[in-house]
Amino acid sequence: MGKTARVPVPKLSALLAAAAAGALALSALPSNAAQPTQSTAASAGPVDISTAFTSASAKYDVPREVLVAVGYAESHLDGHDGKPSQANGYGLMHLVSNNKNPTMSEATKLTGLPVEQLAKDMPSNIEGAAAVLDSYADASGLQGDARRDAGRWYEVVAKYSHSADGPTARLYTDEVFRIIGAGVQAEGVTVAPKKVTPQLGTYAKVAPLGTQSESSIEAVDYPGAIWNPATPSNYTVGRTKAISSITIHVTQGSYAGTISWFKNPDAQVSAHYVIRSNDGQVTQMVAEKDKAWHVGTENGYTVGIEHEGWVSQPSWFTDAMYKSSAALVRNIADRRGIPKDRAHIKGHSEYPNQTHTDPGPNWNWTYYMQLVNGGDPNPPTYNFTTYGSGVRVRATPRLNGTILTELPGPTQVFVTCQTQGDTVNAEGKTNNWWAKLRDQGGYMTNVYIAAANPKLPGVADC
Repeated sequence: MGKTARVPVPKLSALLAAAAAGALALSALPSNAAQPTQSTAASAGPVDISTAFTSASAKYDVPREVLVAVGYAESHLDGHDGKPSQANGYGLMHLVSNNKNPTMSEATKLTGLPVEQLAKDMPSNIEGAAAVLDSYADASGLQGDARRDAGRWYEVVAKYSHSADGPTARLYTDEVFRIIGAGVQAEGVTVAPKKVTPQLGTYAKVAPLGTQSESSIEAVDYPGAIWNPATPSNYTVGRTKAISSITIHVTQGSYAGTISWFKNPDAQVSAHYVIRSNDGQVTQMVAEKDKAWHVGTENGYTVGIEHEGWVSQPSWFTDAMYKSSAALVRNIADRRGIPKDRAHIKGHSEYPNQTHTDPGPNWNWTYYMQLVNGGDPNPPTYNFTTYGSGVRVRATPRLNGTILTELPGPTQVFVTCQTQGDTVNAEGKTNNWWAKLRDQGGYMTNVYIAAANPKLPGVADC
């Protein structure tokens, strides 16, 4: 299908100046600028998101699955009410205006639509991204029937990311193509899973992040993390205070976009770790011994962990992310002697002198802290009445079942099954069937009831 001609408009000097300053000016066009053309979607009135993707795909000859996958990778198809990302990107397609990424100004010139409309109007935002992708495809020589092959768009999508380097561009683009392969069914948009063979082109020679050298493995503080350092312009070498807390952040952007932003010298921000939503992958960007710039005046004594996603959008907070993050926090706390409680593991917004709201009301602190402390966050709970002379209360299995006290019987307590506890040798029996005591005030720390016989009343279903 052919492409509709676009009417260019003069350069927007105000926009370019704002981009150079790292801030997008959402204002009307200058009075001497040509009147912008209107998008097909905008002129027709309200349009649903699926129709907007279909329309933009046809108008700019970009495969619909590519366009949707880019949007899903960037925002889970949420425009966030026109609020900017950390990197100064707008809308569900994340049209950006900063010193490294000009997709907003490019979309303005290609479509003739004003910045404010591109930032806040969903069909216009999608059209703007399609126009930019189309222009990149033209520049790469992708024409004719080749445009129908989603696999041929790999280098175009990588360019759209404007990543700081080749490995980060691969990280971004591989995620887009993972989404194409998995399909999308969200926010009124359905794209069937599609088997695509990405044609990496020049990126075939770029090792993806995670291909670790011996030196990068040695650089990380947390085993299994990917070492991808932030630019030295965005953190301070060394510390003047002991590490005594851990800070939980939400990126307000994508995983790859956040990594790229921390590698941008103009960002003036960083964190020690970034965690991906879909699988919990961990990237370390600043050594713990150094002071990342993530919580203002409180940087000196805390380790910062960024989580991919948006404060307002709980779909980013996956179980994989929670579990990966909790394992990381547990490791840091154990190495640094930090108590694993809410007084020492806090959200960005909970520190003094802050304006940020992350991780926000959608972050499940109860679930998260149970994971941090190694417990089953959703354990089956039983009302268990003791019998006979009562039940012996023992120390945690790691202390080999030492008897602490005996509860007289009959008495009523609450227990939580732990069917995969440490193996314990006690009273001539070896087993890992333990039930964790609970009182009305909460969990009794590291206190268990021995259940050598799984048929004990109250724990028969463990």
